[in-house]
Amino acid sequence: MMLLQSADPIPGLVYLSPPAVGAAAGDLGVVVGAISALNTYAPVFVGAFLTTLIATPLVHRVATLAGIIDKPDQQRKHHSYPIAYLGGTAVFLGLLVGLAISYVGISGPAADLPPVPIAVIAGMVAIAFTGLADDIWKWDPRLKIAGQLVAAAALAAQEVGTGVASGLLQPILGNSDQVLAGFGWAELTNGQLYYWIGTALVAVFVLGGCNSANLIDGLDGLLTGTGVIMSLGLIIIALLMAAKLPVDDIETTQVAARVVLPLVLMGALLGFLPWNFNPAVIFLGDCGSLLIGYCLVTSIMLFAEVGYTSLVFAGLIVFALPILDTMLAIVRRKVAGLPMSTPDANHLHHQLKRALGSVRKAVLALYGITICFTGLGIGLAAMVLMTQMRTLIVYGIISVIFLSIVVYAYKIARIGSFSAQARGEES
Repeated sequence: MMLLQSADPIPGLVYLSPPAVGAAAGDLGVVVGAISALNTYAPVFVGAFLTTLIATPLVHRVATLAGIIDKPDQQRKHHSYPIAYLGGTAVFLGLLVGLAISYVGISGPAADLPPVPIAVIAGMVAIAFTGLADDIWKWDPRLKIAGQLVAAAALAAQEVGTGVASGLLQPILGNSDQVLAGFGWAELTNGQLYYWIGTALVAVFVLGGCNSANLIDGLDGLLTGTGVIMSLGLIIIALLMAAKLPVDDIETTQVAARVVLPLVLMGALLGFLPWNFNPAVIFLGDCGSLLIGYCLVTSIMLFAEVGYTSLVFAGLIVFALPILDTMLAIVRRKVAGLPMSTPDANHLHHQLKRALGSVRKAVLALYGITICFTGLGIGLAAMVLMTQMRTLIVYGIISVIFLSIVVYAYKIARIGSFSAQARGEES
């Protein structure tokens, strides 16, 4: 196994400081190396930011002329005037430009590292097309799911994210080369089992990430701003991983991809946020919301390469707001006896808007909640990488938070159901 240290010609990517250095000097080396890595990849961030910033008003004009606008209904859509909703295409353009720069515009030793896998970009194209088609033609939900599964298949074909399964199962079943079962004419190895289970988990990640991000895209600037915060958290975790973990094979490592993908996403979202923050002049649409969810969960799945399940869990904590809102929606609709696809106005952002009295206050409150979850995710990753300790306390805190909110939501849903029944009986 090759260990790259600070003496190697790829600063800021793997072992930012030699392990033999004292703790204080090592921490300083991590910081210096992280800054060096970010300087190296600054062009991809700037390219994505400027492209989206400039493309958004052009996309707005096209959407307005084509009549692709979101009209208020005073039930779930409370904006006071029609707003174009093809903003996701501007974000998509920013992502493509940023990733293109990462392929051809990075100089020095970092250019020798493998870029973001082609499968990730192929999945991105599939997701963007699926969302755009739904924005324009209102696709059947089954076609939207099919498009997301195409993206998941592209990832699995290049084994992006399939390592999640091996990280979970290897401590139980053993190494990948061990034979799990024999059939006379063939053998089933652990590695084959891990791959197929990993493929199923990739599909779950993509479907869950895309649709949970879509669910929280209900207020001006909410998904865009929380996406920026979550991207920043994933960048920090990726840099910590680069600082503390060795690289087995410099030809196949995803150490650069783990930094570049969320960095490009953050640049594109920051370019879109001025146009999307309250009062918004353009919405993301499904093209944007599905794409943001896809990029975030793909960034998390890239953590699986190193086999540390805790790091994937840390990434999911960063992504906790969409997961939490989706869980609450499932509980709420199950209690009410409604189909899962039934829209309502009781998502977290709707409830906060009613409680706080304005869109902007609700969005800022949810930014704060996202910052808290992101801090917990970074803290978990740092504890795993820097101390190698068992972080049961962090798991415990997250479990208490999640379960408490879910139980509270169940209680509120039951109260609402009883109230509705009582009103029906009175009438």
